Amino acid sequence: MLTLLRNFLLTLSAALLVAAPATAELTIRITDYAGKQTPVAVVPFAYDGAGADVPLDVSSVIAADLRRSGRFAPIDEGDMLQKPTSGADVDFSDWSILGVEAVVIGRVTQTGANVFSVQFQLFDVFRGVQLVGYRMPASRGTIRRVAHRLADMIYEKLTGIQGVFATQVAYVTAQGEGDDRLYSVVVSDADGENEHTIMESADPIMSPAWSPDSRQLAYVSFENNVSSIFVQTLRTGNRIKVSSKAGINGAPAFSPDGRKLVLTLGGADGNLDINVLDLKTRKLTRLTTNRAIDTEGTWSPDGSTVYFTSDRSGGPQVYKVPSNGGRPERVTFDGSYNARPRLSPDGKKLALVHLDRGNYRIAVMDLERKDLLILSTGRQDESPSFAPNSDTLIYATRVGRNGVLETVSADGLVRQRLAAGRGDVREPVWSPFARF
Repeated sequence: MLTLLRNFLLTLSAALLVAAPATAELTIRITDYAGKQTPVAVVPFAYDGAGADVPLDVSSVIAADLRRSGRFAPIDEGDMLQKPTSGADVDFSDWSILGVEAVVIGRVTQTGANVFSVQFQLFDVFRGVQLVGYRMPASRGTIRRVAHRLADMIYEKLTGIQGVFATQVAYVTAQGEGDDRLYSVVVSDADGENEHTIMESADPIMSPAWSPDSRQLAYVSFENNVSSIFVQTLRTGNRIKVSSKAGINGAPAFSPDGRKLVLTLGGADGNLDINVLDLKTRKLTRLTTNRAIDTEGTWSPDGSTVYFTSDRSGGPQVYKVPSNGGRPERVTFDGSYNARPRLSPDGKKLALVHLDRGNYRIAVMDLERKDLLILSTGRQDESPSFAPNSDTLIYATRVGRNGVLETVSADGLVRQRLAAGRGDVREPVWSPFARF
């Protein structure tokens, strides 16, 4: 019990960490790639509009998304032998000479004062055929999101995996020193752009969690030195306190239907248990009653099961329990420490923090085969969260005194670091797919 409580308090202390100011947007750098990168060409899009005021270089955003995936190598514009803007002008032999396997062309057309139409075509160079073409409306405020959605379509057509470029990431930052320290919940696009703060406080904030429709975040705030759980609507900023029981209120996670939260509650004695809160009725259902510390609950994709961390076997391990109540069952047996479980959206994999030769690293367990794959390489990695396509994870690690974020593909082949200038960045969580 003491081991797991110490882990909980270490997680809390990470949220309380004093750090230098951090105001820069996330910047992303691929740090490790072990697979083949497919050469592609994203030709600069044509622009038909009033004057030369192009709202966004859409082709550059698409190329950056594909490059950042680690699976593609867009060629430089200066190396292109042609720059077609219509399908009839594509000369496949020119692209074949360059070794390019796929070509993207497109056009942005202004149709009103703040109304645009963005279209693209994707071609297979070897077969000389169009793979997909699409047209999408946009405004100056939405055109970057449209560019990401087009990149998602291209990525899915070329890989068979749904793209996540149009999704978002939420995380916690700590800035300042002493009485001037400031804690924030920040949301950004998956590429680090459009970073904006949705909540900031002089009191610690931790454990952000997305609602399944990506419209709300739940988080823990220590305002007035009391731990409370809030649910905040992103569009309006309106927030509601949903749990403020005596003792500890922590680790919220939305159910797949968005109607409930699984959370950790503990009274004055510090014993933690898994509970489910109905957000409409505010009815609490206690799922665990063991004298051990049970925390870090998360839902299976179908909502039938809650996975959590418990030290009831003597050290932190992952257990599961039916969400309507029942007998907990141990899930992890590999190693002496497995904590912070998170299910992949497809329900096939379980991400966790695993103690590996003295280092706390992110690992993924195949729930059918029961094998464990260690993905990260740091000494103190934590807070894994799957992308909505189940193909990539984001997690927190440390570089010197600062917390930074990294992403890694579920097969371990692609690893990237997301840095936000100076400061401490912790507890990332990847949004679900947006419901347009």
